[in-house]
Amino acid sequence: MMNNIRNFCIIAHIDHGKSTLADRLLEFTGTVAKREMKAQLLDSMDLERERGITIKLTPVRMEYNGYILNLIDTPGHVDFNYEVSRSLAAVEGAILLVDASQGVQAQTIGNLYLALEQNLKIIPVINKIDLPNARLEQTENEIINLLGCEKKDILRVSAKTGEGVSEIIATVIELVPLPKNDAGKPLRALIFDSIYDDYRGVVAYCRVVDGEIKAGDKMFLMATGLTSEVLEVGYFKPKYNVSKKIATGEIGYIVTGLKNIEGCRVGDTITSVGAQVEQLAGYKEVNPMVFAGIFCQTGADYEHLRQGILKLKLSDSSLIFEPEQSSVLGFGFRCGFLGLLHLDIFQERIKREYKLPIIVTVPSVAYRVTKTSGESKIIKSPAEWPDPSQIKKTEEPWVKADIVTPKEFIGQIMALAEAKHGIYQNTEYLNAERAILHYHIPLSSILVDFYDRLKSASSGYASLNYELSDYKEADIVKLNVFVAEEDQEALASLVYRDETYRAGRQITEKLKESLPRQMFEIKIQAAVGGKIIASERIPAMRKDVLAKMSGGDWTRKSKLLQKQKKGKARMKAAGHVQIPTETYLAILKK
Repeated sequence: MMNNIRNFCIIAHIDHGKSTLADRLLEFTGTVAKREMKAQLLDSMDLERERGITIKLTPVRMEYNGYILNLIDTPGHVDFNYEVSRSLAAVEGAILLVDASQGVQAQTIGNLYLALEQNLKIIPVINKIDLPNARLEQTENEIINLLGCEKKDILRVSAKTGEGVSEIIATVIELVPLPKNDAGKPLRALIFDSIYDDYRGVVAYCRVVDGEIKAGDKMFLMATGLTSEVLEVGYFKPKYNVSKKIATGEIGYIVTGLKNIEGCRVGDTITSVGAQVEQLAGYKEVNPMVFAGIFCQTGADYEHLRQGILKLKLSDSSLIFEPEQSSVLGFGFRCGFLGLLHLDIFQERIKREYKLPIIVTVPSVAYRVTKTSGESKIIKSPAEWPDPSQIKKTEEPWVKADIVTPKEFIGQIMALAEAKHGIYQNTEYLNAERAILHYHIPLSSILVDFYDRLKSASSGYASLNYELSDYKEADIVKLNVFVAEEDQEALASLVYRDETYRAGRQITEKLKESLPRQMFEIKIQAAVGGKIIASERIPAMRKDVLAKMSGGDWTRKSKLLQKQKKGKARMKAAGHVQIPTETYLAILKK
């Protein structure tokens, strides 16, 4: 049976057709009946179907001509790179899918490097050959330059029509290496993903490396030291399909029965109780790039929020969080994300799946601050920023960015990168028409609007991939925001000193637009240290106190107006402004 197992995944840039190709493979192998078939079948989350993107890796088992083909469909966006790297560690081969109309893109290269690090067999495939604007010859040349393969090794397919799918299946069976045959050894299984079931506890998605596991076995988790009895094992078809056991080389699920959500970690090794085995390598720790505070609108929801984040952490191992307390927002969590899309998906899932209205603070990157005492500290939020007199040196994270673009847009993209403090490295040419620009750019510069401006500068043709590089010295200050004389901690941000006036003006204007008017005048101020650098005022709503006066001398009118004026002054001195969630979101989208 071992000789008939093939484990592989599909990797590609965003929108190059991974999920559609997975649909055709499921159809061709008869894994899913035609009446149950729908577009992007493996994208099961509502968010995935609404946005048309893959967020979670999805395993599925196909059977064809006596062979067992275990496929893992992966995301394409750079924010979900960790999902790709986990998938690659569970398989022996990868289909590298390239859009015939777009050619090799930034994430094509990024995901290829991840696959090569795992020593996987790469099968290059050109997709969308049925498009009228398909550039087959050029795309083939780009793949040859990238992989160093021969033209005959590149397959052509249309995931939409199904043309060429049979050749992919045959090539996977022929070229993907067999799993190592260590069936006689004690059990070792690598957890590459997991979810939480309210009734059955943690369900671990595993690749069995050695031995076998079946329902009723006593299992031991090597990283956390927990033991449990296996309630059920099975395969993905793509729904859960119960089986007697999962053996060496196979991919399946294990219902652990564990209610302790933190006890079953992605990357952990499952073995038998009492077995003396070496732990599997697992996965390197992911480095979050963006940090934001997540708070409940009401303090009573704190424990509910904590449980929600823990359950999301199970299925999203790149999420990092720790408790945080704010004098204004109360108890919450400081969460680390791989990018702004990751943050956006997280808050959307919390709202939908756990019905929790939350407040998200302005996202920032992690700065490394060296104090005058010599102590070095990683600062993840403006609230942790030390007094300026105690700071000796501030360093910010930089990334290595690869920008793939047609050559006619190189000038505009270089101007954009330099405006964002980027340092040019070099240019590589994929062919006569398309190039890869290599840059070092501060992470904070590419977080908010860099991708949008990159698409504008290149008429939508350029693509971006980046990875964390190192820390470099920077002149960073804390920008405080005051509303009605109150320090709004959730709106504070860390900015470059030379951009404080622009950032201060931007945030005060945005607040003036989005804050509702009150019965008293609201003063909005942005400050660095004790210096106000930008200010706006929202005028008070004013009742016409003279409306019912049909006559009378001016002194009576004057007294009424003076009385109103004093009342407004008292409210201004004691008034408190409750900032709605919509305002926080408006600031986030600046």
